[in-house]
Amino acid sequence: MTSQSNSARTALVVGATGITGLSLTSHLARNQWQVLGLARKPQASAGVTPIAADLQNPDSVRAALKDQKITDIFLNVWSRQANEAENVRVNGDMLRNLFWALPANIELQHIALVTGTKQYLGPFESYGQTSAETPFREDTPRLPGLNFYYTQEDIVVEEAAKRNATWNVHRPHTVIGYARGNAMNMGTTLAVYATLCRKTGEPFIFPGSHLQWNAITDVTDARILAQHLEWAALTPAAHNEAFNIVNGDTFRWRWLWPQIAAYFGIEPQGPPEAIAPLDDRMEKAAGLWKAIAAKHNLAEDNIDKLVSWWHTDGDLGRQLECVNDMTKSRLLGFTALQPTPQSFFDLFDELKKDRTIPA
Repeated sequence: MTSQSNSARTALVVGATGITGLSLTSHLARNQWQVLGLARKPQASAGVTPIAADLQNPDSVRAALKDQKITDIFLNVWSRQANEAENVRVNGDMLRNLFWALPANIELQHIALVTGTKQYLGPFESYGQTSAETPFREDTPRLPGLNFYYTQEDIVVEEAAKRNATWNVHRPHTVIGYARGNAMNMGTTLAVYATLCRKTGEPFIFPGSHLQWNAITDVTDARILAQHLEWAALTPAAHNEAFNIVNGDTFRWRWLWPQIAAYFGIEPQGPPEAIAPLDDRMEKAAGLWKAIAAKHNLAEDNIDKLVSWWHTDGDLGRQLECVNDMTKSRLLGFTALQPTPQSFFDLFDELKKDRTIPA
């Protein structure tokens, strides 16, 4: 991967302000790609050209992409709806709208789609009610029923074939990284929760199930996901494949939870006999956070723009193990590893640096 070959590639990163998108745009720009960052409210960043568009409005996308030269598309976008039928319709239409809006004369080389382990666990409304056997492997048959991940994958494969382009699907598990206002944001949610515990003197109670506390699991650092996305796009042997992508280590929450507590100087506690989800315990959190934000001059005093209690409860409350196999990527040459505790600590350091949480 030389800088010369990269500089000839122009990446359209769709969902550029999310956890995956922010990390990917920064990574590609550092590696000399030309980078276009598309979002409804894009953010300015070094080496990235912001593009404002709403994927539910195809005309706005067409106008925003007019005259753009794009070789690679990285899709990191979804919109949660009331049920899976609506998830399939809306999230499928967003991709169709994007491909319809692309300039007619672009010479597209590659399309990458980021989905996740709901590939193996099912959609939110039936999450974990049926699941694949662990460790999850990419050739596992799809679960029965609707899943917008399946819909998006089918659209990407179809569009790649129509355009004589290659494709990849990347399936991370619980992405840990920096972003505000993200609906699937365990790292920042735990940082805010720990900050609240430090303020009140209450113990840092694990909000999930006893099974998750004791089981082996894994997560995905947004930075290793960005490396994986670039690697697959530039590695011919990896083209037209779906891949799991996780840090490469495994852990038990009963081992990691005390380390997170120690970072914040608070008392860790495992799950009580009757589990204690965050969503049920955070009725007074909004007012308390406003007081913390005022005292420490934080950048955001609206806790709802920082946390996803519901999603963290969902991840940590599962009653089944969740481990992802990385053999397929390893055999094709992707060898990067990321220690999971450092994923959390680096994120917490970044959140302090930008005044999301108190230093």
